[in-house]
Amino acid sequence: MPIKIPNDLPAAAKLREEGVRVIGEAEALRQDIRPLQIALLNLMPEKPKTETQLARLLGATPLQVELTLLTTSSYRSKTTPPSHLQAFYKTWDDVRGSKFDGLIITGAPVEMLPFEEVDYWPELTAILDWTQTHVHSTFDICWGAQAALYHFHRVPKHILSTKRFGVYPHRVTERHDVARPALVRGFDDVFYVPVSRHTETREEDLPKGVGVEVLATSPQAGLCLVQDVPHRHVLMFNHLEYDTLTLQDEFRRDLGRRSDVALPENYYPYDDPDQRPRNRWRAYAHLLFGNWINEIYQTVPYELARIGMA
Repeated sequence: MPIKIPNDLPAAAKLREEGVRVIGEAEALRQDIRPLQIALLNLMPEKPKTETQLARLLGATPLQVELTLLTTSSYRSKTTPPSHLQAFYKTWDDVRGSKFDGLIITGAPVEMLPFEEVDYWPELTAILDWTQTHVHSTFDICWGAQAALYHFHRVPKHILSTKRFGVYPHRVTERHDVARPALVRGFDDVFYVPVSRHTETREEDLPKGVGVEVLATSPQAGLCLVQDVPHRHVLMFNHLEYDTLTLQDEFRRDLGRRSDVALPENYYPYDDPDQRPRNRWRAYAHLLFGNWINEIYQTVPYELARIGMA
């Protein structure tokens, strides 16, 4: 099924080129179904790239998705043109009276700061509390996942001695007495995920006995996928949504700033940066987001107004 986003959003043309079906208001109405209402709180500096990466995954799922792009009210990006934000984004203040089937909260380039020193931290904590009454399921990525765990459970983040950077094998947490959780249904036992972090969340810091479940982890890269069942939050500390060349772009950007930049691990064939990287995670990105959307569809009330009601 298609994804409904503004026709003139830059991501729309890119998605159409890739064969992802993008529809407008009139065509969406003709389908006579209730689309899933998914909001994207985009905290990344290069917002159009992130829009495309996540819209691609949502648009490949079997259900019609209507995507609402959100930004914070208390802080405006200095790297995204104001015209882009004005044309395509709403603030949280604009939608705080609405309800959503799902919300995605991205990472942000603030991971070295204490949470409370982030300019929009008070607003983000209010948004996280709002998810408990106005959002059926929230998908937090990278720093967004760390922020949610800190807010709900006071789980700290730890600064790494060097940037964890590359594509690492991860293993699904097996539970022999129960079926695999829906989010990792269909995953291979071992799968590869792009990682780009200066900090980490450690498994030993997670609260016990409160429904916080580790779904996937790596001996080299640490925690990957966690589910906070009582709060209905999915926590992805890494970047399955990345394009093939995203790590390369980050590598070249960092090289332009300093000389001690390490090559991303397990990324270039034969560790040769002159060769094109191989994408080993695309299928798992589609599978994870497809599982998330399907789980929302299976469990959400049909009437949006009933979301958040006990």
